[in-house]
Amino acid sequence: MDILILAVVIAVVVIGAISGLVVSGRKKKQLPPSAPSSTPTITEPPAEPHVGEEAEEPKEEPRRTIEEVELPAAQAPAPEAPVEEAEELPETAAIEVPEPTEGRLVRLRARLARSQNSLGKGLLTLLSREHLDEDTWEEIEDTLLTADVGVAPTQELVDRLRERVKVLGTRTPDELRALLREELLTLVGTDLDRAVKTETGHVAGGVPGVVMVVGVNGTGKTTTTGKLARVLVADGRTVVLGAADTFRAAAADQLQTWGERVGAYTVRGPEAGDPASVAFDAVKEGKEMGVDVVLIDTAGRLHTKTGLMDELGKVKRVVEKHGPVDEVLLVLDATTGQNGLVQARVFAEVVDITGIVLTKLDGTAKGGIVVAVQRELGVPVKLVGLGEGADDLAPFEPEAFVDALIGE
Repeated sequence: MDILILAVVIAVVVIGAISGLVVSGRKKKQLPPSAPSSTPTITEPPAEPHVGEEAEEPKEEPRRTIEEVELPAAQAPAPEAPVEEAEELPETAAIEVPEPTEGRLVRLRARLARSQNSLGKGLLTLLSREHLDEDTWEEIEDTLLTADVGVAPTQELVDRLRERVKVLGTRTPDELRALLREELLTLVGTDLDRAVKTETGHVAGGVPGVVMVVGVNGTGKTTTTGKLARVLVADGRTVVLGAADTFRAAAADQLQTWGERVGAYTVRGPEAGDPASVAFDAVKEGKEMGVDVVLIDTAGRLHTKTGLMDELGKVKRVVEKHGPVDEVLLVLDATTGQNGLVQARVFAEVVDITGIVLTKLDGTAKGGIVVAVQRELGVPVKLVGLGEGADDLAPFEPEAFVDALIGE
């Protein structure tokens, strides 16, 4: 009996336990899944390296500059507005103020004194000898000829010096210097009209003065035309330039550059065009603009003498339809010496030369060419070039020239 009761109790307990497990399983299926824990996950720091081991540093990407970072178009910074700067005018637009004539004459004497006084000093040394025998006078002649004075002028000067030294007797250095200065001034000529004629515009009903510049290419003809424009502008004149040297490609550009620097307008035509047409248009433009002077640069192709004569003659005739040509200036390179006289003769046959411009006079000890070319053409030296500078063209003054020769 006891055994039966014990079995019943055990059976009840077992049934109860099984029922509890079934109920518990059903409840678990009905509950929603649990929410993840809000507690942050804590990562333990890396263990410190043991002795003898290198610490492993975290790898970092190289930093990029702001220029290297590509931003989306919406986030990209707007480009900075450029700072406005004053507009720079081209160099040719800046009008220069040429140096006055007076300042150039000061340089004339100083530069000639450096390069020309070998002639004067040589003559003074020879004339200072106690006895002036025939050998000495021959040396004096050689000195003058070497300076390109010319045969006839040299003989005249030596004859006058011999006569005056004989009359003078005792010769002190001051007396010799005064004597030589007087004779050289006579030889160069102090009574010649050396002014560049540009007055037509004031006396002929508004027609500007017209100056033709002629000479062999390479003597500085176009440059001299540009420098002459500066001389005239410095004296208060208004100028138009005519680029009638149409056979040399760079001539018109060169002349225009000279003109722009002093505010002078340049009339030019097509390359290899008719020079007479350009000259005619230049004078016409000068009349319409009411300027004082028109300067016409011409070609100098000496190797075709017949063509040169025809061309220059035509230019002059066409220009004279407007009015007279006031000046025809022949440009000569002083360093060519007697060869320059050959050029002078050719151009004198082409057109009536009224004045001479000697360039590079400060670069040669052969200043006697002043005397020789005046004798050859019968016209005065009116302007001299003293160097490569823009204002290195000056009126020729006999007194300053002779003083430079004898070192005064």
